[in-house]
Amino acid sequence: MKKFTECRSHAAVLARNNVDTDLIIRIERMSQLKRGQFAEWAFESLRYRADGSENPDFVLNQAPFRDVRILISGVNFGCGSSREMAVWALEDFGIRCVIAQSFGDIFYNNCLQNGVLPVILPAESLAALSALAAAGAIVNVDLENCAIGVDNHVPFSFSLPEEQRQALLLGLDDVDQAVAMEDAIRAFQAKDRLARPWIYATAI
Repeated sequence: MKKFTECRSHAAVLARNNVDTDLIIRIERMSQLKRGQFAEWAFESLRYRADGSENPDFVLNQAPFRDVRILISGVNFGCGSSREMAVWALEDFGIRCVIAQSFGDIFYNNCLQNGVLPVILPAESLAALSALAAAGAIVNVDLENCAIGVDNHVPFSFSLPEEQRQALLLGLDDVDQAVAMEDAIRAFQAKDRLARPWIYATAI
């Protein structure tokens, strides 16, 4: 998993609530593509017209937001089905941080397992940040200090459980964290085997 420490970029504002995972990546693309191939198809129904040409009204097709690393949206971002490919599509596109008022639970956890930082901001702060970003301001997301900076503006603070914050800073998913605890796990098993040998009995 890629480490996340700091991300500085323009930020695209997708001013919608309830952006579901099917809008992020359509289900038929999931059966056709592998990880690393989703960038072209992220937000497909919004980015392209029926004839396949780009929709100039969509923010990710507009300068200076075509190559953003930060996406700002509304309430319940990433709701709907549990497809992890939605996070892969954002990452393949280049997005490392999504800022919203709230997230779908499974999508939020999938972000944390794939090195994408999900940031929750209250409505007032989100509206203020969105206005600055839409005007073209550069946004800096600092996970070390849990702060979102914009030039000439008081930073926006956010929080993340410390275990999750450290995992992102170090680039460790759940498997990596379990492997790092291998010695402790083996020590527990040895002690537990003495205390409860019947648990470890081999079937005849």
